[in-house]
Amino acid sequence: MKPYMLNLPNIITLIRIALVIVFTLALMLDPIAPAHTAAPMDNIPYVGWFSPIGVGICVALWAFVVGAISDFLDGYLARKYNLVTNFGKLIDPLADKILVCAAFVYLSYVGMCPFWVTIIILFREFLVTGLRQLAVEQGKVMAADKSGKWKTAVQLTYCIACLVHLCYACNLPQPLKFLSIGVGGYWLREITMWLSVILTLWSGLNYCIQSRSFLKG
Repeated sequence: MKPYMLNLPNIITLIRIALVIVFTLALMLDPIAPAHTAAPMDNIPYVGWFSPIGVGICVALWAFVVGAISDFLDGYLARKYNLVTNFGKLIDPLADKILVCAAFVYLSYVGMCPFWVTIIILFREFLVTGLRQLAVEQGKVMAADKSGKWKTAVQLTYCIACLVHLCYACNLPQPLKFLSIGVGGYWLREITMWLSVILTLWSGLNYCIQSRSFLKG
């Protein structure tokens, strides 16, 4: 028996797309968030553990975190219970792209991510989406490969680290300071940013190689 198109994993995927809307609206409702990057984060007064600097950026952070968790949850459920569908193979990577691209555009807007990095991310996602569409027209489905999954995991880590920095700044407990300000937080964001660029280019090249037969057709 074939799994239903709107099974639990696919519903979780659609919820992730809805969380992108929550993420975007929350950022729009927090006009002070972009200004945080203009001043040294260490100068923001301490107001208590896990006290967000802005409500909007806090809601956006946790919407993004839930979306990131759902990315791994839907794939796990689909594989474990044999609920893999062509709809899921198409919509799951698309939901990831929407979530990640929205975060990168915002991070570039507030000055935390270089624009050239976001352009590379967007270019790769549009390219792969086009290749997938070409495959669909020829009756095939290009599912995400391992390099694409690693790329997504690193990108999500980078985005969460940046959003934590913007949201909580100096208000994290001491054991978690490395996520936000200081040398630890800086290197966490730098390493994951460069890994995101490398894996984005590598996975994009893999998709181009896989799609050679479609391109020849």
